[in-house]
Amino acid sequence: MYELDAAATGWINSLAGNGLLDQLMITVSTIGVPLLVLAVAAQWWVGSERTKTRHVLVAAGLTFLIGLGINQIILLFDHRIRPYDAGITRLLIERSSDPSFPSDHATASFAIAAAFLVHKLPKRGLFFLFAAILVFFSRVYIGTHYISDVVGGALTGIFAAILAKTLYRPETRVDRFITGIL
Repeated sequence: MYELDAAATGWINSLAGNGLLDQLMITVSTIGVPLLVLAVAAQWWVGSERTKTRHVLVAAGLTFLIGLGINQIILLFDHRIRPYDAGITRLLIERSSDPSFPSDHATASFAIAAAFLVHKLPKRGLFFLFAAILVFFSRVYIGTHYISDVVGGALTGIFAAILAKTLYRPETRVDRFITGIL
């Protein structure tokens, strides 16, 4: 299985070399997640169903944190080297000192998309899913992750969304307090 993962990762990374596309992928990879977080936060004061929207926004934030927390637990047991250290990819950005699996960028972006989708806000969810796929692809394109790293991160984000939906219920005392702020 590793051979297939490495070959597919190397193939996607071999597409690098086009100055404009390289710069786009570096930009998506670098600022994609912060922009998604800002896009979530900016919705706090928008929309006609403000209470439902705010509940989903808080759930997206919780999903984001749960997903990254799960990644930290995984990192206690898995220390996969980066594909550029294994000679599989050519890195387009600065080296990272942390392990390759799972991708925090994929976890964060898919956590946000999944939160909107599991809470039945499909238009917003599809927008965030498209953005998450761009982040996912960019991380492999720029040479910093294997495909399985970003797939693992995406699955962690989706799992975190399901967990957050189960734990953080609408119309509870805590939910009414948090969604009533500002």
